[in-house]
Amino acid sequence: MSVPPSKTRREKPAAGAAGAARRRYCHFCQENIDEVDFKDVTSLRRVVSERGTIRSSRVTGTCRRHQVQVTVAVKRAREMALLPNVNS
Repeated sequence: MSVPPSKTRREKPAAGAAGAARRRYCHFCQENIDEVDFKDVTSLRRVVSERGTIRSSRVTGTCRRHQVQVTVAVKRAREMALLPNVNS
């Protein structure tokens, strides 16, 4: 008994289909920002959700280098009361 070919391998979604998303690029690399500053609350707000949690780089598109800097900057901004703490 043979399995049909459509069941054995995954097919890519067509261009423009529901599963296809456009490539996200790092906002900080595009703006030529070397170091993410914890005092720049407007740029940090774009990587923090409504509840105050840090969004993942998969969602925001930030590169690994800037994601680490964002994490440290958000934590410092919370400590200085520039950003709210996580709401549960």
